[in-house]
Amino acid sequence: MHRRSLPALAAGLVLAPLAAPALAQEKFPDRPLRLIVPWPPGGSADAQLRSLAEIAGRALGQNVLVENRPGASGTLGAQYMATQARPDGYTLGQMHLSVVRRQFLVRTPPWDVVRDFTHIIGLTGWLFGVAVKADGPLRSWADFVAYGRANKGRLTYATSGIATSNHLAMEELMAKEGVEAVHVPYRAANEAAVAVASGEVMCVADASSWGPLVEGGQLRLLCVWTAERSPRFPTAPTLKELGHDMVVTSPYGVSGPKGMDPGVVRVLHDAMKAALFSDANKTVRGQFDMPLEYYDTAAYQDFIARRAAYEQAMAQKLNLRID
Repeated sequence: MHRRSLPALAAGLVLAPLAAPALAQEKFPDRPLRLIVPWPPGGSADAQLRSLAEIAGRALGQNVLVENRPGASGTLGAQYMATQARPDGYTLGQMHLSVVRRQFLVRTPPWDVVRDFTHIIGLTGWLFGVAVKADGPLRSWADFVAYGRANKGRLTYATSGIATSNHLAMEELMAKEGVEAVHVPYRAANEAAVAVASGEVMCVADASSWGPLVEGGQLRLLCVWTAERSPRFPTAPTLKELGHDMVVTSPYGVSGPKGMDPGVVRVLHDAMKAALFSDANKTVRGQFDMPLEYYDTAAYQDFIARRAAYEQAMAQKLNLRID
């Protein structure tokens, strides 16, 4: 009996290790997730991501809890993901272009944006454009360019800060047009728009904080930077219509710590994609003029790599530093 039981015992010992992984595997997710939003509550990105989290949570069968971590130009969430968060899929955060850009603006890069994160999905961006004082002499983009060429260094433009996406895009655009313009950074986009309406600066190049002033008749919108004309401002031409192969929306997405399991990434991507294309999230994006900028996982990883190369080149060209 003892000898006959040995083969069975041996078979059990062989099969046990094969069964162990199946017993260890758990359904993902099996507890609430955390989505870090690196801005104060109430803004456009916060509203869009909260909507996304609520809808995606229903598909995942777990709550996706939004955690606001404002400060450091919106990079505190990325800092946490790059240095402290576990790559188990339960800690995610907004990935935006300030995170991509930061490593090229400081002496000691805090991360490598391509290697130190798992990029999951691209979501949306913002409506950028150039607006001037409504009762001023610049009535079209052609007038704007003509004035800039004829008055070297006298054209001034306001943005919401140095080394922002709109600052870099405006520098690129002015170079294409052969115009020298003076950058006047403000603390916030709404301050920049008001400065143009009051005559302090000639134009604002920023996200749609200028919208109410355009609709109110204080500002005139010369162009938008989206791929297609804005439904809210249908008379403003795109940069492509003006002869420039440029689309500037400062797109953002959701990423996690490096080393995440591809299966977990796929589950997260699919839930967030469905949420992004839902009517409820579309409504939120419409309230803030946020164009759809969807990238699947592979495309978003490629976008981040290409954008990092662009940010590095622009930082070197403009000699941009923040420390």
